[in-house]
Amino acid sequence: MASADHAPPVLRTRPVATGHWRAFLAVARHLNFRAAADELALTQSAVSRQIQALEDEIGVPLFLRHTRAVELTSAGAQLQRAVAPALERMDAAVRQVRQTAGRRSVAITTWASFASMWLIPRMEEFQRDNPGIDIRIDASDVQVDLDTSDVDLALRYAMPASAAQSGGVRLFGEQLAVVGSPWLLKSGKPLREPGDVARFTLIEAGDAHRTHYLQYLSWRRWFDTRGLTKLQPERWLYFNYAHQIVQAALAGQGLALARMPLIADALAAGDLVEALPGHRIDSPLSYWLVVGPRSGQRPEIKAFCAWLQLQAEATRQAIGDVPDPDLDDRLDLEA
Repeated sequence: MASADHAPPVLRTRPVATGHWRAFLAVARHLNFRAAADELALTQSAVSRQIQALEDEIGVPLFLRHTRAVELTSAGAQLQRAVAPALERMDAAVRQVRQTAGRRSVAITTWASFASMWLIPRMEEFQRDNPGIDIRIDASDVQVDLDTSDVDLALRYAMPASAAQSGGVRLFGEQLAVVGSPWLLKSGKPLREPGDVARFTLIEAGDAHRTHYLQYLSWRRWFDTRGLTKLQPERWLYFNYAHQIVQAALAGQGLALARMPLIADALAAGDLVEALPGHRIDSPLSYWLVVGPRSGQRPEIKAFCAWLQLQAEATRQAIGDVPDPDLDDRLDLEA
């Protein structure tokens, strides 16, 4: 058994005051106690006391005090690397909260391809008609929990059963269409039959066969529904995201089996051409709006949802979407 004289020191576990960290970072930046005191509008002795208290709390020296200079110890350098970005993030968050305090805002979470291909191109109209409402779009493939986050709305891509469990309101469904750039389709023999796509490079999601729901969007499923189980194209071109797939098709790099809601605008503008209009396939997935439990009654949320419903109706008409009558396609903002 170790004697009392050789017992290991008891490490303190209580949090360190933020003021101590600010004094530490100021001294670490300037390597001078007087310059740090001037930055913090404190006396030099006050800064020295904070650094000493911090070293007592941590249990190791953070600076080497020389006659005319101050030097970080290895422990001090390690803490500077960790603490500086953490305090900067905290300060940035405080600045953002101060800037937005009292302002009306709508925070939306959705995935990157939907944000860039559908939502953002339509936002100018809402911003023009609602100049006093700030918009924050968090584009991520990670599904955000509206019960615990500071996000107001989620725009999701899901099966009906999954979306219904989270209180989702259907915006529109989708079909998949074979599309390509006009000049690509004019450069070769015309596509008349499904098997003709084999003369082209086919563009597809790289993980289509490793992710369950992406299998519904794959060329292999399209082949199978056309009785072309053994068909192989000239070559494959794979991307991770829907907007990359469409961008490659726009650039004439091949044919894409694209989601109609995301390319309706490009088709209307003539930037893409549907190569085989009679050979679309249905997708079981739909696009949904989910309103956070604490957000639905705010006027700015109601305004955004009403605008979103109008945009969704326009998309439904553009793609010929007929919603399932068993699904609630309306959002009751008074509930």
